[in-house]
Amino acid sequence: MSATPETPPASPAGSALAPLRRPVFRALWLALVVSSLGSWMHDVGAAWLMTTLAPEPVMVALVQAAALLPLFLLTLPAGALADLLDRRRYLIAIQIWLIVVAGSLGIMTLVGITSAWLLLLLTFAMGCGVALMMPAFSALIPDLVPREELMAAVTLNSMAFNATRALGPAIAGGIVALAGPGIVFVINALSFLAVVWVLWMWRSQQPASNLPAERFSAAMRTGLRYVRQSAALRVILLRGVALFVSMSAPLAFLPLVVRTELAADADTYGLLLGCVGAGAVLAGTQLARVRRSMSSDTLLLLGTLGVVLASLALAWVRNLPLLALAMLLLGASWISAQSTLQVITQLSLPAWVRARGLAVFIATFMGVMALGAPAWGWLASFTSIQFALTAAAVTGTLGVALTRHLHLERFAHSDPTPAEPLPEPRLPTPVPGDRGPVLVNIEYRIDPDDIEGFMATMQQVRRIRLRNGSMAWGVFQDSRDAGRFVETFLDESWNSHLRQHYRVTRDDRRVIDMAVAYHRGSEPPRIWHLLAPERA
Repeated sequence: MSATPETPPASPAGSALAPLRRPVFRALWLALVVSSLGSWMHDVGAAWLMTTLAPEPVMVALVQAAALLPLFLLTLPAGALADLLDRRRYLIAIQIWLIVVAGSLGIMTLVGITSAWLLLLLTFAMGCGVALMMPAFSALIPDLVPREELMAAVTLNSMAFNATRALGPAIAGGIVALAGPGIVFVINALSFLAVVWVLWMWRSQQPASNLPAERFSAAMRTGLRYVRQSAALRVILLRGVALFVSMSAPLAFLPLVVRTELAADADTYGLLLGCVGAGAVLAGTQLARVRRSMSSDTLLLLGTLGVVLASLALAWVRNLPLLALAMLLLGASWISAQSTLQVITQLSLPAWVRARGLAVFIATFMGVMALGAPAWGWLASFTSIQFALTAAAVTGTLGVALTRHLHLERFAHSDPTPAEPLPEPRLPTPVPGDRGPVLVNIEYRIDPDDIEGFMATMQQVRRIRLRNGSMAWGVFQDSRDAGRFVETFLDESWNSHLRQHYRVTRDDRRVIDMAVAYHRGSEPPRIWHLLAPERA
């Protein structure tokens, strides 16, 4: 299998199923369906087993905490690892870890030696594997499909997640009733083999750098620095918070509404939860077509408002058919808004930092959802479920109003494709790669009439330098010669400086060329590379 997106048979432009015509993506997507189904089954088996081993509410709640805690602790480091290592081998290693952990839990449960604390330990180990996998797997998608099919590819993955969330618990319940949770854990372990097989057969063409890989700590710092300087990620995260906060309430309160407000049983809860998944699948099949006639901002707006309306329905409607329709709306709105945010994130990130940027997106999403649910629960304990759901809806509406001016669509057309690398400096003697810091000075000659435009362009250059790894940046005007300007930026080491030459995207190059175009002189801008003195 090749990593290059294959040319599929002719299909309608923007078709929701177009990515499935590409063999590598299709195989990986089917493997994801199998693996997700096994994971949802595993969650049910673990929760049920804990009710047998230690039927206290705190211990049962700790199962969910053990699964989610690694997502807070490891997602950001996982993004750095996914950018530093070969993603294919990295993902294979993680799948093997998950096979070993799930298989061990299954065998120990079958022979009757699993204790409550051992279950929590192995559940935490499973959560670590999932946290390490998520950024790398998300970053892999743009390598498998062309840019115009990215929305459809991300939506297909979300559809698989929602469909298996509806099917997995139902299947697991039947298996647990017939054979016990140990078999469910073994099935989950076997489900990861599908992903291993696809990754093993695929031959990645991830470009290799001539420079040594960044150190892990430096990669973490560079990733966080990129996020701070990326206007796209700031807008995406600010627009997403309103959605994530409002979405956390209906998901948290749905079982309580069924049990206490409707006085219904688990079948009704399963029906409404299935409606959420069905709404997501139905909307997902149409999302690529809708995207052709609707901007990202409109899709996110409608998706967030749909979540708001579904929350209000869950708060005040007690008619089961109407609630089922509201849950269909919730699923459709959620997948539309969440997929839009994730696609814009993918489109705005260059390959060298893609996994780290996605890790920040995932961590924000999981953090807001995880903290939002108990916050709404705390509010409900002092007021009522209806009040908390209404407050969540109002919060979502206010969030939309406050962030409406932050437009996503401008980032949907950004071009993070690597540009031709900048030429490396010609030095009389070689410089060790770890020597630093490195101070770079670039001298420009600017006409007085162009100073205002030049300085405006240099603010864009500032974001590029800091985003690509520089520790500090400045531009200075000569006090004796008003037309002489010196741009200066500081890099951690010589290798760090050279990496910036390869991180320049086509969008970056256009901005840098704009700045250079203001220069007046027979020669290009002069550049000095100043190195910190070597210590004896």
